[in-house]
Amino acid sequence: MLTALARLGAWTLGLLAGIGRFAAFTAETVSHAVRPPFHGREIGLALLQVGWLSLPVVGLTALFTGGALALQIYAGGNRFGAEAVVPQIVAIGMVRELGPVLVGLMIAARVTSSIAAEIATMKVTEQIDALVTLSTHPMKYLVLPRVLAGLVSVPLLVAVGDVIGILGGWFVATERLGFVSTPYLRNTINFLEPLDILSSLAKGAVFGFLAALMGCWFGMTSGRGAMGVGRATKSAVVAAAVAILAANLILTEAFFSA
Repeated sequence: MLTALARLGAWTLGLLAGIGRFAAFTAETVSHAVRPPFHGREIGLALLQVGWLSLPVVGLTALFTGGALALQIYAGGNRFGAEAVVPQIVAIGMVRELGPVLVGLMIAARVTSSIAAEIATMKVTEQIDALVTLSTHPMKYLVLPRVLAGLVSVPLLVAVGDVIGILGGWFVATERLGFVSTPYLRNTINFLEPLDILSSLAKGAVFGFLAALMGCWFGMTSGRGAMGVGRATKSAVVAAAVAILAANLILTEAFFSA
């Protein structure tokens, strides 16, 4: 019994210590955002990697999801004679929930894994130690550009994904389900409210911040060797996905609880 309690206590203390280290890492990252110098080239490369190069996978994911959502809503509404609600539900479903969450998870799969593997490899090959030797702060040079890129790029990706998802639903509805294009688009525009769009962009900013931060954290704290790089990459993706889903629940409650 005492052994089990000791193990439980050690696990709890380790968990709390890990949370504390992550909180300190986050606070240090935020503090560097308001202190020069800033590495413009690294920020530009991070914006390209996180934002522009993620557009194809985000666009395809949103397009197919919007089309499938229209089919599912039509099939479900057909049971109750409510087929006409397809444009409204597709719009609110994509903008409020599916758009931000799917983009966040795609970023976690594509960008978080890349960041974690890159930084972990730099740690294993002692490139981070070389940066310190050259009087370059690793947090300023490696972490901050990627976190800023996630914070700025992902809301834009969410906006693009929302539009493409709605267009995917529109295409399926007009080509397969017999909807007329102009009334469909009018119902979509009239149904959305500014709060829906604001919540979608806010979720994108939070999800981008979390995805980039998780990749940096697990990369900077990875173990040595190939096994350490692999474990850091896997842990970063899992942690980013769980954090995004948890943050989505909290933000949805904050925006729409009333």
